[in-house]
Amino acid sequence: MRHMSATQVARLVDVDPGARPYYRALADGVRALIMDGRLPVRVRMPAERHLAETLQVSRTTVTSAYDLLRERGYLESRQGSGSWTALPDAATTADNPWLATGDDGLVQLQCAAPAATSALRTAMTEAVEDLPRYAMGNGYDPLGLPVLRERIAAYHTAKGLATRPEQIVVTTGAQHAIHLVLGLLIGAGDPVLVESPTYPHAIDVARRRAARIVPVGISHEGWQTDLVIGAMRQSGARLAYLMPDFQNPTGALMDDATRAAIVAAARRADTMLLVDETWTELALDDVPRTSPMGAFDTDSRVISVGSASKLWWGGLRIGWVRTTAALARRLAVFRSSVDLASPVLEQLVVARLFDRLEETRAERRRTLRASRDALVSELREHLPEWTFSVPRGGGTLWVRLGGGGATPLAEAALTHGVRLAPGPWFGLEGALEGYLRLPYTQPPLALADVVTRLRAARDHGPTGSARPADPLIAMV
Repeated sequence: MRHMSATQVARLVDVDPGARPYYRALADGVRALIMDGRLPVRVRMPAERHLAETLQVSRTTVTSAYDLLRERGYLESRQGSGSWTALPDAATTADNPWLATGDDGLVQLQCAAPAATSALRTAMTEAVEDLPRYAMGNGYDPLGLPVLRERIAAYHTAKGLATRPEQIVVTTGAQHAIHLVLGLLIGAGDPVLVESPTYPHAIDVARRRAARIVPVGISHEGWQTDLVIGAMRQSGARLAYLMPDFQNPTGALMDDATRAAIVAAARRADTMLLVDETWTELALDDVPRTSPMGAFDTDSRVISVGSASKLWWGGLRIGWVRTTAALARRLAVFRSSVDLASPVLEQLVVARLFDRLEETRAERRRTLRASRDALVSELREHLPEWTFSVPRGGGTLWVRLGGGGATPLAEAALTHGVRLAPGPWFGLEGALEGYLRLPYTQPPLALADVVTRLRAARDHGPTGSARPADPLIAMV
């Protein structure tokens, strides 16, 4: 492990002596050095006393800066061993942009979830009328209510993938479904292939299982089949987590030829495929018809995850897993360590909403397309140096910044009233700093206001102290 002297750090850190508070400016300067690679990871920092003497500031000032860097995940310390540079763990850092309550007055642009569909009110009324017939039981069904499992099975069958209710497990959201599948099927040291960028909470689950994460890069143009297959084969991946339908955050849509090739490669490599279909119903333009990845499966290695959150409303907290009947039963037993069952009323609501699937698709297509087009127009007019490809579905733009980093921009945006999701939270080891995910799940006028604030944050930086995040995980 290399060592940096106080003189070397002071020479690298360009901090205005008049900056207030100075400790925050010093911490920001060190963090910027780490993020752009000028201060490598795993370098031992000078002792607080020595750096304070070199900078001619109080030791308390440097101590406060080091404390802030540790809190953000950019320093690690051990008693008697000093402090060394690090990159933050997205699951634990205090300035993680997923940490938000939604009631702090900020525009919650870290969250790519639309408001409830207009069909929700009627479905809830009908579900309340259905509820008394279920109240005589104990309300616990680890697999899910039969009526909802039947609806979900019929939904998959209509998409060309014959499915029985016994193959469905109802979960408390898609994130819960991912947690159950990874928790059951992978263990410490198992290689798990993920897209980069990808859904951050899937990375979090794999990390908690102490899995060896194998990233394979994708872009808005999609997947390079040979790279995915090569990574799967060379790593010996036990499981691969993929999002082929309007991938979050890039918006890419996988064609049938690529789906078939990846499933065939998984068969040869003996890799299980966990396919996240959360965004599959949100096509905003006319797109080529694609088949579910399970349609190419001949040996039951494709497990799919679905959710009510993007199509109907995230507040319902209902998701599901489609797999074999045997694995569905194992998942139901395994979930007892997390919860016993999903709420009955919410399951009844979603069962009723499946009867309104077509009208909801049309509503989402109309509203999200208007918001997408408004955001695209505003960005092209006011931030033309930011580049992106317009996705044909989903709910997010994956934006390449024209300069500077996404993390400092996100911090500056906080003081302009916007909470952002910078690129590194969608990757590994601090990668993707030049990218920003911008959802278009809010109304057009709200997004126009957001772009105005983002331009101010880019041009002028912070206007004051950023508001701290409340330690609650927000759904994305």
